[in-house]
Amino acid sequence: MKYLALGDSYTIGESVPPAGSWPHQLARLLSNEKISVVPKVIATTGWRTDNLANAIGIAQLKSEYDLVSLLIGVNNQYQGRSVDEFSIGFEELLKTSIGLARGNRKNVFVVSIPDYGYSPFGEKRKETISAAIDQFNYTAKKIAEKYGVLFIDITPVSREGLIHPELIATDGLHPSEKMYARWASQMATLLKRPR
Repeated sequence: MKYLALGDSYTIGESVPPAGSWPHQLARLLSNEKISVVPKVIATTGWRTDNLANAIGIAQLKSEYDLVSLLIGVNNQYQGRSVDEFSIGFEELLKTSIGLARGNRKNVFVVSIPDYGYSPFGEKRKETISAAIDQFNYTAKKIAEKYGVLFIDITPVSREGLIHPELIATDGLHPSEKMYARWASQMATLLKRPR
């Protein structure tokens, strides 16, 4: 089973080993005796929607994936880009994701943007960051719904980072393997349900 994970630092698992990132943890949860899920990750720390779109173009991917995930937007927000600009780029990426999943929207899922306001790095600006992340996630969810694509909201888990420090990586910003495990478990449960 071919799985393509598209995104940014949250998708590659900045500050954790590759095997600890959520796409790899999810692949292990979805694998069984009959199905082996092999993840391909196209993501880099700092990427916005336009950076990801460029990378997908360069990679010349084929429409051959059984599962495609999309988690992008935190760097649009962090770099002060508008929600309107994000909306345009995100919708194009979602259409591309559906195309890469052989045109089957049921084989695509969108992951909400985590809230880095609930990390030591973002704590002082928590209210401002959270309000902005909520706007971006509202936009992403509406676009996912427009295309009939599953939207998985992991943001509430990301907001446990200050009360459960073990959920934050040693860099004080990104999630730890334990938080990624929580996300992967939530995703696996939802993906196994009939859609």
